[in-house]
Amino acid sequence: MEKARVAQTHTFIQKLLDEKNYKELKAYLSGLYPVDIAEVFDELDEDECIIIFRLLNKDQAAEVFSYLNAQRQKEIVSSIHESLLHYILNDLYFDDKIDFLEEMPANFIKKLLASAPHEERRLINQFLNYQDNSAGSLMTIEYVDLKKHITAGQALERIKRTGVDKETIYTCYVLDEKRKLLGTVSLRKLVLANGHELIDDIMQTEPVKVGTADDQELVADLFKKYDLMALPVVDGEDRLIGIITIDDIMDVIEQENTEDFQKMAAMQPSDESYVETGVLTLARKRIVWLLILMVSATFTGEIITRYEALLSSAVLLMAFIPMLMDSGGNAGSQSATLIIRGIALGEIALKDWPVVLWKEFRVSLLVGAALATANFLRMLLLTGTATGVMITVSITLVLTIVAAKIVGSILPIAAKALRLDPAIMAGPLITTIVDALSLIIYFTIAGVLLF
Repeated sequence: MEKARVAQTHTFIQKLLDEKNYKELKAYLSGLYPVDIAEVFDELDEDECIIIFRLLNKDQAAEVFSYLNAQRQKEIVSSIHESLLHYILNDLYFDDKIDFLEEMPANFIKKLLASAPHEERRLINQFLNYQDNSAGSLMTIEYVDLKKHITAGQALERIKRTGVDKETIYTCYVLDEKRKLLGTVSLRKLVLANGHELIDDIMQTEPVKVGTADDQELVADLFKKYDLMALPVVDGEDRLIGIITIDDIMDVIEQENTEDFQKMAAMQPSDESYVETGVLTLARKRIVWLLILMVSATFTGEIITRYEALLSSAVLLMAFIPMLMDSGGNAGSQSATLIIRGIALGEIALKDWPVVLWKEFRVSLLVGAALATANFLRMLLLTGTATGVMITVSITLVLTIVAAKIVGSILPIAAKALRLDPAIMAGPLITTIVDALSLIIYFTIAGVLLF
């Protein structure tokens, strides 16, 4: 929903709320998409959201509920009648129900499970015990299963009969008597096949699949690589446990990208939105890395102190330190960003490190030479700096850029080799390392050329 439409819808709903014209408001809401109503909820206060939610019919309320954020869901749960809550939860797809329960307090889950059927209670407990960010925590049990000995016509009849309650019918799963996954067949293939053809003859054997403990990043990579709409999840004996659908993996991709950005900015990742996160929580997630970087930056101070005699002999050298450090940090961050993104997209593997190193070395020579030339001309024409100092700064600038780009490109690959997230090797950390290197290079060259 475009921002303009959201604003327009919110304005009209707010007007009807202010006028207490609930009859017209109910009629207006019935014509909106559930996801659009959920978006408007973000612009309203708690009391207004509850009023609107109570005006929705049961089916629409269940759909709107699935799109709300965790905080809004908690507010709704605490204010609606228990019968409506049970209706909404029963109408949710199983994976959406699990996502909702994971955000609820333990006493609420216990109360809900007490009134649930035995099989559903067992499944909910099983899903809640899957590790966060694993394939098991993302999957749903609502899929269409078929037998290999039935015909395409019989399969279509089964889809018509059972598909209304399934999250997706576009991919069906062929199982044996022990629920072992034998293959998959698409709805397209079923529709186009001769009605008397056996599923065994048209199914795709050896389908792409994951285990319940596989990481969600692997799942996202498989969706992208094979252009999947759904992915089967199997246990250790290759029995189908559930499936992961494209809508869930889109949320994972957004979450992983956000997490990488936070790590690259030297912050602890958080699943909560900025507006909903408290000040103390934000401070706690930022201060750890800032402390680490602050302490590591003391090495820079130690380097300057070590060369104090050199600086006192040529005070002008101090004037160029910020430019050298900034240029090095920026160059290192450029390389790190490209390599981290390449690793995330699967374009760069661990075995590619010699190619990366050689390429970044050549790039750094070209960039360093261009920057050094431009800076030399600037000093020559505008500052009247001594020739020895200009040469010292120019050589340092070239070597700093080379060092920065090599560090920025190799550290993320090294992190990946150590099974760490390459994103932690981004901006602030690399800048701190490059700052120290640039000072060492600068004072060493100054000591040789000037003294």
